[in-house]
Amino acid sequence: MSSSHPLFLDHFAALASDYDVLLCDVWGVIHNGLAASAPACDALRRVRAAGGTVIMVTNSPRPADAVMLQLDQLGVARDSYDGVVTSGDVTRAVIAERPGKSVFHIGPPRDLPIFAGLDMPLADADTADYVVCSGLFDDTRETPEDYRALLQRLKARDLFMACANPDVVVERGDQLIYCAGALADLYAALGGEVLFAGKPYQPIYLRALAKAESARGAKVPLGRVLAIGDSLRTDLKGAMSLGVDFLFMTSGIHAAEVGGSGDADPATLEAFFAQAGMMPKAVMPRLVW
Repeated sequence: MSSSHPLFLDHFAALASDYDVLLCDVWGVIHNGLAASAPACDALRRVRAAGGTVIMVTNSPRPADAVMLQLDQLGVARDSYDGVVTSGDVTRAVIAERPGKSVFHIGPPRDLPIFAGLDMPLADADTADYVVCSGLFDDTRETPEDYRALLQRLKARDLFMACANPDVVVERGDQLIYCAGALADLYAALGGEVLFAGKPYQPIYLRALAKAESARGAKVPLGRVLAIGDSLRTDLKGAMSLGVDFLFMTSGIHAAEVGGSGDADPATLEAFFAQAGMMPKAVMPRLVW
């Protein structure tokens, strides 16, 4: 796995032949919430042209089909990946295990596809059987503290929460916005029971590996799998837990901490990873072939 010092790369080509499968984060690597990264998409196409398999692994609270449509709109061509696995897919499996139970949904209307076709009536906070949190109602203005009173009410009823997106923040253009993970963390701090459906937890990775092996028609050794992402908390931690190498993008959500909007300082980065107790295999500013 990863050494005590990461490789500092300018081009992914130097690493690509070491792996058969890429488990690639989406937001922060392939797009910034507003537009696709053409160099990143090109790099993934080249991996696939050389016989590699690319599975997008995202903490999106929507099903894979809905995320693929979103990627289309952002300009991410479908020939740059083999499949998509989302925390929304995992959340749907959690809901399916509770047929007929009513749900209080915390999140914007755009996330409602997560419930499509499932046996779960929506209910209010005072009558629901459990909670599904996919985000903030208005992530352009609200913060987790705006939800403290609501979460205390839910905890008073001892409601179970399924968090459909464990991310705390993501980039939208040049801004950081709060995600469902921030609310779930607060609920857990209040003593609430939370199931985190996406990265860094195992279920989403097991789905991604199964999809990769289905695409390849064969089992894939973990030593031939590389995870790519921009988050310590979800992407790097998830890769370490799974036992695969990790490529860290410095220009993502930690850019301000590591100077990663340009050329990140190696000493700053190594101290950053050392403090977290996790070291990636390699580091790049952005995914470029």
